Order: sequence, then C-alpha cells, then structure tokens
Amino acid sequence: IFEADTPLGKGFDVLLLILILASVVVVMLESVESYHTEYAHLFDILELVFTIFFTVEYILRLYAVYRPMKYVLSFFGIVDLLATLPFYLSFFIVGTESLIVIRALRLLRVFRIFKLGSFMSEGRVIIKALHASKKKIFVFLMFVLLLVVIFGSIMYLIEGKNPKSSFDSIPRSVYWAIVTLTTVGYGDISPQTSLGQFLAAIVMMLGYAVIAVPTGIVSAELSKSEEEDAKQLNTQSCRYCATEGHSDNAIFCDQCGERL
Repeated sequence: IFEADTPLGKGFDVLLLILILASVVVVMLESVESYHTEYAHLFDILELVFTIFFTVEYILRLYAVYRPMKYVLSFFGIVDLLATLPFYLSFFIVGTESLIVIRALRLLRVFRIFKLGSFMSEGRVIIKALHASKKKIFVFLMFVLLLVVIFGSIMYLIEGKNPKSSFDSIPRSVYWAIVTLTTVGYGDISPQTSLGQFLAAIVMMLGYAVIAVPTGIVSAELSKSEEEDAKQLNTQSCRYCATEGHSDNAIFCDQCGERL
C-alpha cells in the first residue's frame, strides 16, 4: 500500500484512485439541494462505504509503516486522517454550518491522489521545473505588476475626469488593468472614451503574452529536466539481447539479466 510496484499493489492504487474520485463526486452532488433531498439515503450509504475503506486503509498504513508517529504527523498522514474523520464528526456535530465544514473536509480527499506513485514521480518533475524557474517567474511577475500600475494610472488619467466613467481612483483603475491583462474581463468597468478604448485594446493583446511567457519558462525547464534524466542513461547495449537504455550504474541487463 506504499507505492507498490507489484500487480496487486498497482491494482490497489487504481481502486484507491477510483474511490477517492467517487467520494469527491458524491460530496459535490450532495451539495445540490435537489439531489441531497432525493438521494440522501444513497449518499449516506456511499459515504459509509468510503469511510470504512479509508479507515481500514489508514489502520493498515499505521501497521505497515516503521515509524507510525512520523507518518501520522506527515502531510499525507494528516490528509489520510481527515479523509476518515468527517463521517465520525457528523455524529457529534450538528447544524447547517457544521455540515458545510464537514463537506469541505471530505473534499480534502482529492489530495490523496498525489500519494500514488505515478503522480508522485511526475509531480516531482513539475516541482523541480517550478523550483528551477522561480527566479525568472518572480522577475516576470514584478514586470507584470509594474505594467498594471502603469496602465491603471494612464487609464485613470484618461477616464478619471469623465463623469460617466467608473475609473474614479487609481486602485480601481489598477484593478481593471489586472482583470484585463489576465484576460479575465469581468466587464464591470469599461472605458468610455476612444483613447481609453484604444489603451484597453493594447492591454488585451498584451494579456496573451502574460499567459504565454510563464508557460514557456516552465516548459523550457521541463524539457531541460527531461534531457538531464536522459543523460543518466548510458548507451551501452546488452550483447545477449541488444537492449539499450540501461541506467548509468547498471551492472546487469534490465531485460535478460545477463552481465553487461
């Protein structure tokens, strides 16, 4: 149950993934009043099934791990515990507001997906890429912050004197610049003058660059990380089965087991 590579372990991971996603879907559907009224009994049964499975799994993990307290106090240990608590808390806590909190706790189960081996390995690659590009992203965000202040201030100068305009202060204008530059575009504030609309068009077009630049930075780091991983594989081929791509420190062939 701890990132097993055996067929049984992988099957357990698949079952766990299905139950986690199913439990989250049930919580979401239960928040719809009409569904909650009509299928309340079914939701209770499903929640009981999920809770029994997660409770048994949690106990087994405590039994299997070498240091139980270290696991209990770890991030994923706390998430595992929170996956089982909501059902038991519902017996002691009553009230609408309390039920909302319990539902929110049940949604935390989705974080358990990241415990699965395949997600963890891929997640480490992404985290490594984000860590490597953090300085570039920080500089870019500072540049974007400077842009929204400049564009917001210019828009205030253009639209501020117009009685029909909503740009009545620089902070409100900066808010408009952020919404427009990030391509969200709520539409609650819009320029009324021709010059203001021209500036808005420029900000809108720059918004696409705001999305593309950080994506390109992280993508470049991901590509670099993959190249580094590829370099760790040697080009030596097995003389018995011609298999290539062994680990750099491999002594025996991964395919046939013969000495390289």
